Amino acid sequence: MTAAALTPSTVLDAADWQPRRQAHQERVDAWLAPHLERRRRGEKHPVEDFLFTYYSYRPAQLRRWHPGPGVELRDADPAEFGRDYRATAGGVTLDTAAAHARRAESIAWIRTLLAATAGRQAHLGCFGMHEWAMVYRQTQAEVRHNSWPLRLSPEETARTVEANRIRCSHFDAFRFFTALARPLNLLAPSRETQHALEQPGCLHANMDLYKWAYKLSPLVPSELVADAFALARDIRTLDMRASPYDLADLGYPPVRVETVEGRHEYVQAQRSFAERAAPLRARLIAECDRLALAVAG
Repeated sequence: MTAAALTPSTVLDAADWQPRRQAHQERVDAWLAPHLERRRRGEKHPVEDFLFTYYSYRPAQLRRWHPGPGVELRDADPAEFGRDYRATAGGVTLDTAAAHARRAESIAWIRTLLAATAGRQAHLGCFGMHEWAMVYRQTQAEVRHNSWPLRLSPEETARTVEANRIRCSHFDAFRFFTALARPLNLLAPSRETQHALEQPGCLHANMDLYKWAYKLSPLVPSELVADAFALARDIRTLDMRASPYDLADLGYPPVRVETVEGRHEYVQAQRSFAERAAPLRARLIAECDRLALAVAG
């Protein structure tokens, strides 16, 4: 990386960057506070806690604000921002070269996946059957969220799975299928085929934009990570409303995908999420490309 690429192109005074940081923290705190309070009480929530338990990004990491590369923050302390920052004469800036070097392989992998996914046509015919396949032929005691009842009997749940073509393209959903459900899937996704199979209509592929955003952090602005989190949070709500679980008492009326009307409702919501995810995916690709240009000097 050249000296020019290492020089911050934007300088923010404390009066500019501190309000941005505060706005990010306040936005994130609205999501964190209920989760942390439940955690203190030893309570679990199958919808609201998912992004904090399934993904590896800790609440404190999500709350920490980063401006992205090429920005100098005046009157800032490097200790507030983490090991990827270095002191300047007037404050701090991201050490883009060092941060990129530690993540170079991951950045390339993520960029390839995002671009491949964006280049495919959205498939909207799965009807959320991945969640049903995760409980297929299991007893109530065996299912993952066994503190909440299933809406249908085990036999009715199994018939719903068997009556619908399961075409799950997402490995991290497929790997939770029951052993009896896996042969019913039209695809056999694996980590090795992830780049070849993921498509932009998949709820979990769009939810994972949060994962790719935080794995790129602090090389992307925290506002982008939070935008991806907000999308993932909304997607999780549909995911569980369309699942076989009865979560009405928690305030989540079911999307009855076992009916024609429910499947239509699901497809409409799935299409809307695909449309919301597209610009986020494009922003992440653009950030990867911007980093590549900076590294090339």
